[in-house]
Amino acid sequence: MNKPEEILKQYWGFDYFRPLQKEIIQELLENRDVIALLPTGGGKSLCFQIPALMKPGICIVISPLVALMEDQVKALQAKNIKAMALTGGIAFKEVDTMLDNCIYGNYKFLYISPERLQQELVQERIKQMQVNLIAVDEAHCISQWGHDFRPAYRNIALLRELKPEVNIVGLTATATLPVVKDIAQQLELREVKVLQKSFRRENLAYMVKEVEDKNYYLEQLLKEHDEAGIIYVRTRKATIELEHFLVKKGISATSFHGGLPKAEKSSRLQQWLKEEKRVMVATSAFGMGIDKANVRTVIHINLPESLESYFQEAGRAGRDGKPAKAVVLTNKSDIPLLKNQFLATLPGVDIVKLIYKKLNSYFRIAYGEGEGEEHYFNFYQFCQKYELNTLLAYNAMLLLDRVSVLTLSEQFQKKTRLQFLISGKKVTWFLEGNPQYDPVVKAALRTYGGAFDSLVDINLEIIAGKAGTSSQETAKLLQQLHKEGIIEFEHHQHDTRVTFLVPREDDITINPVIPYIKLQEKTKKDKIQQVLAYVNNDKQCKSEQLLHYFGEKNTDPCGICSVCKSVTTKLDREGMKKIYFAIIGLLEDREYSSREMAENLPFPEEHIIKVLGLLIEKGALATTAANKYKLKHL
Repeated sequence: MNKPEEILKQYWGFDYFRPLQKEIIQELLENRDVIALLPTGGGKSLCFQIPALMKPGICIVISPLVALMEDQVKALQAKNIKAMALTGGIAFKEVDTMLDNCIYGNYKFLYISPERLQQELVQERIKQMQVNLIAVDEAHCISQWGHDFRPAYRNIALLRELKPEVNIVGLTATATLPVVKDIAQQLELREVKVLQKSFRRENLAYMVKEVEDKNYYLEQLLKEHDEAGIIYVRTRKATIELEHFLVKKGISATSFHGGLPKAEKSSRLQQWLKEEKRVMVATSAFGMGIDKANVRTVIHINLPESLESYFQEAGRAGRDGKPAKAVVLTNKSDIPLLKNQFLATLPGVDIVKLIYKKLNSYFRIAYGEGEGEEHYFNFYQFCQKYELNTLLAYNAMLLLDRVSVLTLSEQFQKKTRLQFLISGKKVTWFLEGNPQYDPVVKAALRTYGGAFDSLVDINLEIIAGKAGTSSQETAKLLQQLHKEGIIEFEHHQHDTRVTFLVPREDDITINPVIPYIKLQEKTKKDKIQQVLAYVNNDKQCKSEQLLHYFGEKNTDPCGICSVCKSVTTKLDREGMKKIYFAIIGLLEDREYSSREMAENLPFPEEHIIKVLGLLIEKGALATTAANKYKLKHL
């Protein structure tokens, strides 16, 4: 077969390509470097899979997400295409064998993470492979301007050294013009061709609704239809609370966050994909690579940290081309929360210098020494010793990783976690017969209320402090409870590993990277401001605002977003009169809140609120202590 259409038909069963796919494939077949920008659900994977199948040799795919790699490998294997993924947790000997198979076993695709690429064994074997294409998925991660930065992505360009003759394609769904330029520079692309499909989604209505009671409006939105939805929240605790709220309201829901065991994540995802559960309540850990076409609504309960992440998450709605909504529910309390969450934990130059000095002191590294040294330690104990804010310290270490002062191991993710496997009543019975566990168990339950629902991250020192015992004794008691089958307990004495890449020189080490630190700080602040500007701008079409942010200039209003809808349903004098008389008629009988009026009157709620405001100004209405409205003469 020598035509892309024939490969498409044989393996995927499609007769036609989606917009821009054919052009990207053609450029790659002509051995050009390409940056491909396709919106979420635009079929990015086909763009590198088809040319790789048409050329002799193997395609190396760099991907940031294990689940995404595994899904793509399974999908290829189901089509009898030889593919493998080098994920974490594979023994050295097995990795060695797998790489041998890539060289001699006629494999067509090798998926690896950016971290795995840093291993010398992997690099040496890639040199021996006949590589026909290099694909970098989620390529925005390589950019200093990108919204989901991964330190190891900075080193992907070494593939250019290993295989200088092989062309590279960077693929992403969200990239501004500065990010596109940075991707080309970081990947060392040559005469790069940038191919971009408009990010416009004709069927997707972007809505921003300012409300006081978010849960009430969430319920109303989900009752508009009975198809799938995703609700994004910021914390693991919020996923559980909101899931319980929806279930009580008769809405089928499940939840998803990064702290769930792998099997539980898979189970909950399958329930949602198979329509056993209608709504997924999730943190931003959910969604990448999930292909579910009939998601009607994506709702953000909290403001996102950037327009890039919002656009990607919102874009998971309406992939089937039918009308869908992406809704942000907001109120005045969101702004300080957003700034607190992302700006208060942003390390400045002084913090980065402080953390670097404390790390050197902690490991007793002398001035001028330490290069290449590897150290394991407990991150919480380190922060406690020097009275450091844990999030600030972690973000500072990440920054030191990005500027190649040290390497922060992914072992940081291996935290101490706990979950109760029996009910609260059974815990009480157990403690009555085993009082030696009472202080520790009660301290754990008082501190971590969600421990009955899922594995939660815990600090042994905090529990020990409340229980009046040592952290060692606390760990010992919890391990015994684990053996008894009372709890699930995962404990790692050392949760962090750092490797120092340069000799200790304190300020002399940090000073050269001060411009980068300041740039990161400014970029983060700018992204927060752009989110706030989007939420607060009720004059310009929401779709146009997003398109302009991503560099598209010649655009038209969408006609379906919250701004366009408010323009088409403008409140005129005649409309105000109708609402006025309807409100007076209601209040003749009893007091009403604005929400109760909206439920009883056939007018948009924002119009009702506007008329209520005018009536209050004119002294025709008053408000009660219960925040309800009443006629002044009553």
